[in-house]
Amino acid sequence: MALGVKSQLDELIRRNGPITFAEFQSVALYDPEDGFFSGAASTSGAGRGNRDFITSPEVGSLFGVLLARFLDEAWVRLGSPDPFFVVEVGAGNGRLAQTIIKSEPSCSSALRYVLVETSERQINEQRRRLSIEPTDEVLGPVVPGQDLDDPPEFLTGAGPLVTALADLPAGAITGVVLANELLDNLPVRVVERSDKSWLEVRVGLDQHSELVEVLVPAPADLEREADLVASDAPVKLGDRLPVPEATEEFLAQVSELLIGGEVVLIDYGATAQQLLARGFSWLRTYSGHTRGSDPYDLPGTRDITCDVPLEYLALLANRAGLVITQETSQAEWLGELGLADLVAEGKAVWNERSSIGDLEALAGRSRVNEAEALTDLSGLGGHRVVILKPR
Repeated sequence: MALGVKSQLDELIRRNGPITFAEFQSVALYDPEDGFFSGAASTSGAGRGNRDFITSPEVGSLFGVLLARFLDEAWVRLGSPDPFFVVEVGAGNGRLAQTIIKSEPSCSSALRYVLVETSERQINEQRRRLSIEPTDEVLGPVVPGQDLDDPPEFLTGAGPLVTALADLPAGAITGVVLANELLDNLPVRVVERSDKSWLEVRVGLDQHSELVEVLVPAPADLEREADLVASDAPVKLGDRLPVPEATEEFLAQVSELLIGGEVVLIDYGATAQQLLARGFSWLRTYSGHTRGSDPYDLPGTRDITCDVPLEYLALLANRAGLVITQETSQAEWLGELGLADLVAEGKAVWNERSSIGDLEALAGRSRVNEAEALTDLSGLGGHRVVILKPR
């Protein structure tokens, strides 16, 4: 498992010299055979959707029910189009999609849900949870025009339909692109402040073939981006920051895909000042539900996650032709979607049926506990929710 990742890294470094942290992270997390999200390590409980720390959809059904409410609101704002596409990027095992569809939102008959996931193991799990339809039937026109000269048309009222892809779909859609805890796993380059400008933190090998950090002068383009990540925050000698290049590419792809609708990003986020105050702890590893320390220890067996620089995210969105319409905490956002009402319903059910102790009663009690976890500002509730739309 990890030996496969380490061998690949060794070969890459010996062939090209010290590699960027983004290259290291790409192999460690996403190698198709041995990466954390794709490889054999995930069979012991790792990987997106069954990660080494809990995510909001895994807390219970409440998160998905509230997301369904948001989708209904977005659908209405768009004029109730049919089809209405939801593209969930980093969809993992399909748990969130399953919960959203089970909650029977008003947009269900128009809903075309696209799961984007690279892990074959997770895609197989999606097929266990959901009825996955052929991609052409979900994304493409499915009925002929009125005569031979007319283009084919979408069959309306056919939803909910679900399909699965390894990449964002081609073409253009109207709907919502959803990414829950995706950006924190997209590869980043790492820079360190020197007395004159920026150094890049690369990954090399020592004389014992152990992974070590190597500081090199940052290329001019990376220096410019590092200054933008730092924003107006004071930077001291030795301070480190992430430069999330893969996030820029992702937002550009989303902008090209979405002709109308909204983008919902839910993730660990921090201002430049907060990142600098955290030292290097904005980069974290997790294994066995325990936070680790050294990202270079046993690559491929642990998650590597990075806080998203919020000012830089806004800049990247603008470059991609997207504008931020809302930025708030998950706790506040779920509150806006009616969390309190659902909790009150759960409490009422529990009070009425606790003496019976049936599944309905337990579900009502669970809703209260789920709400506490989802809104805990020291945990999931502190995640930043950033909503964007095409400019």
